[in-house]
Amino acid sequence: MGFRMTVKGKRVSSKEAPILAVAPHSSFFDGIVCVIAGLPSTVSRSENLATPVFGRFLRCLQPVLVSRLDPDSRKNTILEIERRATSCGEWPQVLIFPEGTCTNRSCLITFKQGAFIPGVPVQPVLLRYPNRHDTVTWTWQGYKARDILLLTLSQLYTNVEVEFLPPHVPTEEEKQEPYLFAHRVRDTMATALGVPVTDHTYEDCRLMISAGELTLPMEAGLVEFTKISRKLNLKWDNIKKELEGFAAIANESKGGRIGIEEFAKFLKLPISPALNELFTLFDRNGDGTVDFREYVIGLTVLCRPANTKGTIQMLFKLFDVDDDGRITQEEFTSLLRSSLGVPDLDVTKLFQDIDADGSGKITYTEFEDFALKHPEYGKLFTTYLELQRHHALHSGDTDPAAAPPTNTVSPEAEDSASDKKED
Repeated sequence: MGFRMTVKGKRVSSKEAPILAVAPHSSFFDGIVCVIAGLPSTVSRSENLATPVFGRFLRCLQPVLVSRLDPDSRKNTILEIERRATSCGEWPQVLIFPEGTCTNRSCLITFKQGAFIPGVPVQPVLLRYPNRHDTVTWTWQGYKARDILLLTLSQLYTNVEVEFLPPHVPTEEEKQEPYLFAHRVRDTMATALGVPVTDHTYEDCRLMISAGELTLPMEAGLVEFTKISRKLNLKWDNIKKELEGFAAIANESKGGRIGIEEFAKFLKLPISPALNELFTLFDRNGDGTVDFREYVIGLTVLCRPANTKGTIQMLFKLFDVDDDGRITQEEFTSLLRSSLGVPDLDVTKLFQDIDADGSGKITYTEFEDFALKHPEYGKLFTTYLELQRHHALHSGDTDPAAAPPTNTVSPEAEDSASDKKED
């Protein structure tokens, strides 16, 4: 009983490569690599020190501790890794699992940059479990730790293969852009393992769990968090909040995707050319549905930039027909019926949602507050105005702004589709 170890390649000294990057990370048994690597320092959660037996062993490795309670923990952790990595051999090598979470070893997810920020040589270390039955994989979805331990102990032995690859020395560009260094090391490791790479991260796992808690299919949370957050400058809390908003629309649909009917129902409006145009801008792949990734991109790239103070003021004036600084339900209903081409449209519920104090009239403050919380409406109305202006131009009207509302969309109306940029 036990583990049968096979070691390939050669571990270099801490002067040659101060950091060891180990992947794929799939089990708590991966800690075995510490023994093979000469007991290097590790990066570990501070809570792990309280674990019986394992905590004492971990303390002997002089770990770099990460605390979830300390808001400066990430910054301090990177500084400590950098201090040890640039100590010219005074500290043991620092062993890091750059994926930051356990996976099922079918691919390599995005490497976190902590191991690559110091700009020192990194030695990639591969972990394999070439067994007939997989009893070691421990992910957020699957066997619990106790079950994995019992299953593994039930085997006559468990094969573990550790392979040390040649160290990677960062280029000057990679020292300035650690993510490039991380990508190159990951690509080398993936090629040696014969597995693909993916831009998913631990945060995607958290979003999948949150999606499950919101009664959405867990797959709805897969958005390639690192890529989308970098390109759209979004933080975890922002995307988590967007997921909750998405769930409010998609819960009634099958498969966790939004169709035009769910979209219209959420906005409390009928399907119209303007609404169809807005939905098309969200539906980036043109399959007739909007998934969570498309929803986040649509809100961030299309709706919020269009939802400026100037736009909100302009829309308020459009509704406030008598220019008394308040919108009555009659004014609100009249414009919506005209713009959407639905003469018997009932918008009582939407009006009540905006009329926060229940006075029967919408003030600018109430209108602005609702618009900022629901940027979809701002984009919907600017889309409507664009369609009317475009229709007026193609019908020969010299004053596009004066064109009467119509429910007909010119087949040449392609202007707003330019918003549909590649993410």
